[in-house]
Amino acid sequence: MIVRSSVPTSRGRRTRAALLQAGREAFEEHGYDAVRIDDVCGRARVSHGTFYTYFDSKEALFGEVAAAVVGEMFAASVVGAAADPDDPYARIEAANRLYLRAWAANSRLVRMVEQAATSEERFGRLLLELREVFVRRGAEGLKRLQEQGLADPELDPRLTAVMLGGMVEHFAHVWLDLGERADEQVAVDHLTRLWARAIGLTETSGWREEGA
Repeated sequence: MIVRSSVPTSRGRRTRAALLQAGREAFEEHGYDAVRIDDVCGRARVSHGTFYTYFDSKEALFGEVAAAVVGEMFAASVVGAAADPDDPYARIEAANRLYLRAWAANSRLVRMVEQAATSEERFGRLLLELREVFVRRGAEGLKRLQEQGLADPELDPRLTAVMLGGMVEHFAHVWLDLGERADEQVAVDHLTRLWARAIGLTETSGWREEGA
């Protein structure tokens, strides 16, 4: 029976972090099925026994790597000060750009999680968590615009966020994973125009169409 301390030491935290990083690199390079625990241990420069001090299995390691990716994608796509808070069009544009970049940095692992989700419920839940944070953010943003009279008041905020978020997610997959050729700025511009028009974002928001 393996006994794990509930209060890890600094060295223990470093070792665990090294295993997570080694696992992530191995999964990204070779895919989930091809990775062996020995491969991860070699990259992290730890013994096989040390691995089991922190993780019960390769599946457990992958689960934590996947959860970290979900958190990173959310954090990387937070608009924050990246756009004027009083310019909703600029904020939609910034959100689309940040999402595409977050996807580019994590797409291979996201696809592995999607594949794993077909056989393991916990990975399906992880995917739902990933989508939910973006859906919730989009729905809350649309609701604020509706309250300000800047967006179509008849749209259901959540359904709209699910549908438009799906558009961006699918484009990210086709562009970054399947090789559709497009300049990033052109892609962001098109996604933002489609999003803005779909929600009826008005010109009083500060958005002016080119040539108008």
